[in-house]
Amino acid sequence: MSEATLNEKKDAADRIGTDPIGKLLLRFSIPAITGMLVNALYNVVDRIFVGQGVSEIALGGLSLVLPLMTIGMAFAMLFGIGAANMISMRLGQGKREEAENVLNHGFFLLLGFSIVIVILSLIFIDPILSGMGAAKGSDALEYGKDYFRIILYGSVFFMTGFGLSHCTRAQGFPKITMIGMIIGAVLNIALDPLFIFVFKWGVKGAAWATVISQFVSFVYIIYFSMSKKAVVRLNPFKFKPKGDIVFNILAFGSAQAILQLLISVVQFLNNKSTEWYGAVALGVENGGEIALSGMNIVGAILMLILMPVFGINQGAQPILGYNYGAKNYRRVLRAYLGAIGAATLICVAGFAVVQIFAPQIVRVFVPNGSSALMAFAPRAMRTMMLLLPFSGFMIVSTNFFVVTGRPRISIFLSMLRQCIVLIPCILVFGKFWGLWGVVAAAPVADAFSLILVSVLISIEIKKLRGSMSAS
Repeated sequence: MSEATLNEKKDAADRIGTDPIGKLLLRFSIPAITGMLVNALYNVVDRIFVGQGVSEIALGGLSLVLPLMTIGMAFAMLFGIGAANMISMRLGQGKREEAENVLNHGFFLLLGFSIVIVILSLIFIDPILSGMGAAKGSDALEYGKDYFRIILYGSVFFMTGFGLSHCTRAQGFPKITMIGMIIGAVLNIALDPLFIFVFKWGVKGAAWATVISQFVSFVYIIYFSMSKKAVVRLNPFKFKPKGDIVFNILAFGSAQAILQLLISVVQFLNNKSTEWYGAVALGVENGGEIALSGMNIVGAILMLILMPVFGINQGAQPILGYNYGAKNYRRVLRAYLGAIGAATLICVAGFAVVQIFAPQIVRVFVPNGSSALMAFAPRAMRTMMLLLPFSGFMIVSTNFFVVTGRPRISIFLSMLRQCIVLIPCILVFGKFWGLWGVVAAAPVADAFSLILVSVLISIEIKKLRGSMSAS
């Protein structure tokens, strides 16, 4: 390898500690936002095609699979984000060889666990899906089974590629991650109408479009990770197993992974509660299935709004991690505040659009939606997103504790909304107020989380300012 190439790689990482924070946030966040937004769009478009090309009940079937897909993403984030955080810090400390071994660990953990999950899911697919929320023998359950069987085939590619994309961004190449996501998303969007409307494959067509796109994205990320262009190259033959690296990957990635796992639990409880109370609340025989479809639409729009926020959060991570490892605390604070400002702008804009145009948004998914769906979905969307303007602050602040070496606090804050508060709210509110109690649980949990995050992050920022004064 030439000296010029080595210097170019060194500069790609070292600029994180020298370039202006605003420039770095734009450089890292815009590609991440673009990638995450495109990723969200193809999930939303997927549901639009299913709603328009199959039926509104088919949307309820897809919502049954969502908790299971979230579990897969949780493991991908556990190993991917954990390895990425370690890579950022090791690069900041000048330990490039150790960073390479961290990447190899991340790859084998992602590959191994994804294979295990797929095998177990294929073996127990019927009991797993039967317990996800729909009534036995319902149309929604059959749609869910058709979709999930096929999605499983691409889970290894999705989990491994998605996890490694975090490591690519941590090396200073956010555009590579963005391109990988865009390739998959564009391909999925192109294949969806072909498989659903032309080939008439229904939800199976939507699933095959997703699997093919995930495989192509996986190939692209793996190719770059093993190429000479990478700062830290993936080289399985140089893998040196170390227990402390595995432990640190788990520690650094656990906050986001636990959050995703808790999200899957909440999705499951929402499905069960929505199906249980839906028939009574909506006054129709298949009210439970219609309510599931409405929740699926609400979830798709919330994901569309929050994915750019997660992109900002991910774009800020290598900046925060590198500079914290290098003890550039002033740059850490500026990056944190900048990320919060950008994330809040997105959340406020999304809030305004939802509150004004909720019925029109629902009609995009189901132009001829039933009166029961139209009575439920717009109102549920507006209610569940009442505290959306504060979500950017909470997301960035929760991740901040991971970067500063306090993952336990981050884990607690992640659990606060998704487990400690939200789950009891769903159960209690549902018992007293039925379907609308389940809907109201989300903003109540957001309010509790906002209060505690504000208190803890103010203490953390005070400590950071003290370190700035001492340095």
